[in-house]
Amino acid sequence: MPESASRTLVLLRHGRTAWNHAKRVQGQTDVDLDDVGREQAVVAAAALAKLGPSLLRSSDLLRARVTADAVADATGLSATYDARLREFHLGERQGLTHDEYAALDPEGFAEFRSGRYDAAPGAEPTGDVRRRMSAVLHDLLDELAPGETGVAVSHGAAIRVATGAMLGWPDEQFHTLRGLGNCGWVVLEEHPDDGGLRLGAYNRAG
Repeated sequence: MPESASRTLVLLRHGRTAWNHAKRVQGQTDVDLDDVGREQAVVAAAALAKLGPSLLRSSDLLRARVTADAVADATGLSATYDARLREFHLGERQGLTHDEYAALDPEGFAEFRSGRYDAAPGAEPTGDVRRRMSAVLHDLLDELAPGETGVAVSHGAAIRVATGAMLGWPDEQFHTLRGLGNCGWVVLEEHPDDGGLRLGAYNRAG
């Protein structure tokens, strides 16, 4: 495959929310962007528009949808929403601040901070997140024509797991990735020789 025919996936984390700013565990709690997050989304959208994306998918949670709206405005695309792009459900720890979580369960909080998100009681298993994220991103990749770029707006922990999954890494290797900043993105590029994906960029910002 010539390099010009390679397809590209961009995985964009949503902008900042008041809960992000307060270091409160969100999971699948439906929280809107704050003013800073909306500005971040506009800046990221302008940068991503220069890539000329042809498809836009988003988590159906509000903070992702508002971020995707900014990308849609900058690119002329219409976003399609998919629950498979949601963040981990973080069980009984959703709504707690980091300080509250650490006081309640120091060992569990240390696991959470190390990237073992399913350590929280009632949390969604990492394997389930890996499977649903892989499925939706492969669907998006299959919809792209040669040489096209697709954008998926999702969430920090889910994107970390998905990055490892799409690159074929062992389950635990995604822990070697740092967390994404709000409106940071990952670029996965199709290799022209074997069609596999390669990591083109991680935590890029506008």
